[in-house]
Amino acid sequence: MPLASRLRTPLAGAVLGLLLFLLPFLLLQERSYVLIDDNLDAELSVPFLLTRHHVALDYRPTAVVEPIMNGLPRNALRPGLSATVLLFGLLDPLPAYLMHEALVRLLALLGLYLLLRRHFLREPDQRRLAAGLALAWAVLPAYTIYGLTVLGQPWLLLAFLNLRRGPGRWTDWLLVALFPLWSMFVFIGPVAGAAGAALLLLDWAQGRGVAWRAAGALALLTAMYLVVEYPLVYSLLVAKQFVPHRLEFDLGKLGKPGLGAGLVSAGRYFFTGQYHASLVSRAVMLLAVAAAWKPLGRAGNQRRLLLGLLAVLAAVALFCGFYPQFIELVQQALPPLRTFNLSRFHFLTPLLWFVVLALSLRALPAGGLRTGLVALQLALGLGMNSEWTNNLRELAGRAAPTEPNYQAYVAPALFGQVQAGIREQTGLGPAAYRVACLGFPPAVAQLNGFYTLDSYQNNYPVTYKHQFRPLIAGELAKDDFLRTYFDAWGNRCYLFSAELGKDFRVAAFQRRVVQDFAFDAVAFRKLGGRFVLSAARLAAPARSGLVARGEFSARTAYWHLYLYEAQSAIQRGAPAGARP
Repeated sequence: MPLASRLRTPLAGAVLGLLLFLLPFLLLQERSYVLIDDNLDAELSVPFLLTRHHVALDYRPTAVVEPIMNGLPRNALRPGLSATVLLFGLLDPLPAYLMHEALVRLLALLGLYLLLRRHFLREPDQRRLAAGLALAWAVLPAYTIYGLTVLGQPWLLLAFLNLRRGPGRWTDWLLVALFPLWSMFVFIGPVAGAAGAALLLLDWAQGRGVAWRAAGALALLTAMYLVVEYPLVYSLLVAKQFVPHRLEFDLGKLGKPGLGAGLVSAGRYFFTGQYHASLVSRAVMLLAVAAAWKPLGRAGNQRRLLLGLLAVLAAVALFCGFYPQFIELVQQALPPLRTFNLSRFHFLTPLLWFVVLALSLRALPAGGLRTGLVALQLALGLGMNSEWTNNLRELAGRAAPTEPNYQAYVAPALFGQVQAGIREQTGLGPAAYRVACLGFPPAVAQLNGFYTLDSYQNNYPVTYKHQFRPLIAGELAKDDFLRTYFDAWGNRCYLFSAELGKDFRVAAFQRRVVQDFAFDAVAFRKLGGRFVLSAARLAAPARSGLVARGEFSARTAYWHLYLYEAQSAIQRGAPAGARP
């Protein structure tokens, strides 16, 4: 019987469930809630700017993205050979994101379903179980902007296991070759390769020989990542285009020291995971293990497999939990280790937990308990998916005031007013001046066409970090936490205010006022800056070397913006505090 016929009914139900999950996005459109932290405040602007400024595939050492950090080297950003970048090149940011989300989650559902049916839930009466688990997997709270990095892992594992157990098919090789085109190498490439190699070594140690086809698949995966990540490899290892700011990472200073802090962190990794890789309770998985423990006793190999997977998950949690302390011990002897986050093995744990869940449920008889556990896992995933829950609140007219929808957060009408006001006063378009942002992420300004000196980037030249620091040195001196946050990490190369702390989402309704902003306008001007856009009012801008040039609001916007101009850039005769 054709595969499509065998899978049609349960798969159709799972796909229908996924469509219902995605329906709020379709109904809300620009009023959709899009995950903000490390997503809308950072990631969405990158593929948008790469494509709009026609540098997505421009890997020359001289290529830069002008709107970011005075011209961020293009090769510091994600590669252009990416399905994500392609979508953002075809569509505006929000439609691209929503289409991307739908495709990633659909592929996630299909991938886990096929993986379970081929390797873990192969019996005819387990089709519905596989479909239910696939739907629960597809709705997990994951960063879909990373493509198939997390939710697409079942496809990679399916191909690897097929090639490990037999000759496989040409489609398995194709899956391995295509995976790097829609995933993030820095998050999943090295750890997936290490995990695959470890499994092959285990086979060899147990006398099963080496699955050379699977080893070849790992080699193909590595080769394809080298092709896709050419800009990163070339800029850092070949041309040595710039020294990354990551060399100054000191993660030990950012975490709490001591055995207790490490154990608490490890417990979080084990019981809930890490938010980039899907933050969701493992309670249902552990309940399923407990329920299946006695039945598994009749199949010793299955119990040993389950114990082995749980041991791996516990080891990963311990390593990740104590990683800041570990890296603090070795970073002086091996400085390059600062630049790599070796704790990213946690990106593999969501899929491993679902394999644990599938093996446990397989040992249980069909019926209410098994169905109830799948339903509970689905409910947990939905309940902890902030995009879904906030969109339901938006549809019900009960949106959380601190969780703005896309239209309110990006606020194109508001930023259009600011651009028009600057053009009226100076005659200049956005490309002719540089701004910095206070109280809101620079990515918002970038999505609206501004060129910002500040940004949230995982990789940029350390020389720029040193050039930017004098702008905020006065504020960093007021607050030990912010000073460590910038000096020991620095991905958020922002304008900081000790009075605002880490509040990078100062809403209009908050009416925040910064009484003393220790800002170095001279350093700002030297770096090319002219305007400061602030979501908080400065009580005494003159003390910061700034003059008020406008105040802007819009009914649908989350922000209320204040425009300030560095004094040396002010045209003589312009009245201080003039408003457009």
